[in-house]
Amino acid sequence: LAAHLSLSLAECPGTGSAQAGRAAACQGCPNQGLCAAGAAGPDPAEAAELRARLRAVRHTVLVLSGKGGVGKSTFSALLAHGLAADETKQVALLDIDICGPSIPKMMGLEGEQVHQSGSGWSPVYVEENLGVMSVGFLLSSPDDAVIWRGPKKNGLIKQFLRDVDWGEVDYLIVDTPPGTSDEHLSIVQYLSATHIDGAVIVTTPQEVSLQDVRKEINFCRKVKLPIIGVVENMSGFVCPKCKNESQIFPPTTGGAEKMCQNLSVSLLGKVPLDPQIGKSCDRGQSFLAEAPESPATLSYRNIIQRIQEYCEQHHFQEEKIM
Repeated sequence: LAAHLSLSLAECPGTGSAQAGRAAACQGCPNQGLCAAGAAGPDPAEAAELRARLRAVRHTVLVLSGKGGVGKSTFSALLAHGLAADETKQVALLDIDICGPSIPKMMGLEGEQVHQSGSGWSPVYVEENLGVMSVGFLLSSPDDAVIWRGPKKNGLIKQFLRDVDWGEVDYLIVDTPPGTSDEHLSIVQYLSATHIDGAVIVTTPQEVSLQDVRKEINFCRKVKLPIIGVVENMSGFVCPKCKNESQIFPPTTGGAEKMCQNLSVSLLGKVPLDPQIGKSCDRGQSFLAEAPESPATLSYRNIIQRIQEYCEQHHFQEEKIM
């Protein structure tokens, strides 16, 4: 069984293949049904609906991680805050971590409710130019558990994309759960009706995290999702008193930098540990605004600038092709 499973994973045709869900390697895969049903893209009527709703979204960035606990949602929240610091830009943050929706807490929106208008669900706004949508807004209590099977999760993700009135948006940031499962297949499938600029993958330096990031990179390549780059989070800790640097998570195999070199992926930057980041997230405040001189803030700003440059270049190349 182990040999068969290993062979199946190695020979996965990818969701974009005509053989998706039908190849011999697909037998026994938990996502076989979803792929066979058309994970390469939504049906034409559904695609038209999604295009109509998302036609005014200029850039879409997915934030992924192979493993939980590496700071992916924190990165998504601060990426949204950083982009929205430019008041001329309209930013939307979509939380599709259905079972662990932490974005409402991090954005200071806990207890808020979704409102419906004639044009659809309205996002919950942090600022005039920063809107958020999450399943957390649909729960009666932040302690409620979402105990759903895959199809119900997929249906909600589709509803978020189709029924939320995002309006004119420069950047749509999608915070995903860890791994490479239903939610990831669904978001790539539904957004294939429009466009995705690419994915940012968040990791920590130790091998136990990098091992899962390699799987995430392989997933992106299988589903033809462009990789903007990798962010190494919690990359060392500089003592604020003695200024000595400690490696809390030692990069025993060379960290994200070595991995990116081996896999020909861009390293967007390294973010050092700063206890203030966790405190700011717990209070629902932007760490970038609360600690503007922190080395972590400077690192975030450099990474955000690189993501913006990538998106603009990607948009320019798409326009040339059209």
